[in-house]
Amino acid sequence: MANIYKVKITVLRRELFKDLQETYLADPASGKCPFFDDGQEIMVENEDFFRMLNGKFCAEAWDSISRYVYAALQGGSIMRGWTNDEKVMITCCNDGTRPVIFKIERIDE
Repeated sequence: MANIYKVKITVLRRELFKDLQETYLADPASGKCPFFDDGQEIMVENEDFFRMLNGKFCAEAWDSISRYVYAALQGGSIMRGWTNDEKVMITCCNDGTRPVIFKIERIDE
């Protein structure tokens, strides 16, 4: 029987670069990302992946991390040689004024 893999995405924290927002954004008081909460956990299974979690995930953030989630769902190493556990990756979305820092973990079942 083939191994089954899931992925747990944890929001480690939401950052805010107020100086960049004040300089570059149309709404200089945008604040931290409103889509996620610090400590939030999201489980991903194969059938969820292609539906982008049915709208439960920010599209821009998904675009930034989905290739790593897909690799983990297939049983691949996410960061061999880079992190102290090849099943774990720390990454972020591409919002330069309020990035969200994620931990991606491959769960082997």
